[in-house]
Amino acid sequence: MLLIAGLGNPGPEYEVTRHNIGFMLIDRLCAAYDIECTSDGLSSLWGSGSIAGEEVLLLKPQTYMNRSGDAVRWAASELSLEPVSVVVAYDDSDLAIGRLKLRPGGGSGGHKGVESIISCLGSSDFKRLRLGIGRPENSTEGLSGYVLTPFTEVECAAVDELLTRAVDSIELLIREGIGPAMNRFNPVS
Repeated sequence: MLLIAGLGNPGPEYEVTRHNIGFMLIDRLCAAYDIECTSDGLSSLWGSGSIAGEEVLLLKPQTYMNRSGDAVRWAASELSLEPVSVVVAYDDSDLAIGRLKLRPGGGSGGHKGVESIISCLGSSDFKRLRLGIGRPENSTEGLSGYVLTPFTEVECAAVDELLTRAVDSIELLIREGIGPAMNRFNPVS
């Protein structure tokens, strides 16, 4: 079994913001694989099903971004999963809009949700799917304000294509492993 957690913030005011691209990916996975992510428990909305023949639990933590680790830890514990059986999808402002990058583990890169998961799992050995949201240009709100803004109409097409590729990357990760998925989907430079 694989636990796939998409990070975001609960509530309609955050639904379409950049910080919620992890939730958007979970919604896209649900649609692609006919999984309902409506069960409430483990401090999350979740649903279980199958992707590429592998049983998965899709998770949208409802603990707010900075406490995502609580929900991921509870779900992993409930399923008796080690961190290597966890994939976390989240927004990354260091990647341009439309880019994605898979990693087998590592540090948080300053992302508070990932820091929370590392702390709560006691390990950084979980897979990451970083989804590019870009950085603000000439913004007065700074990065913390920027991540809470919706994508512009122009950006939405790139985000839609990004989410399609992210779904494909998850399927390849499940079918062939993190190495082949990184080789196919990670940017060259």
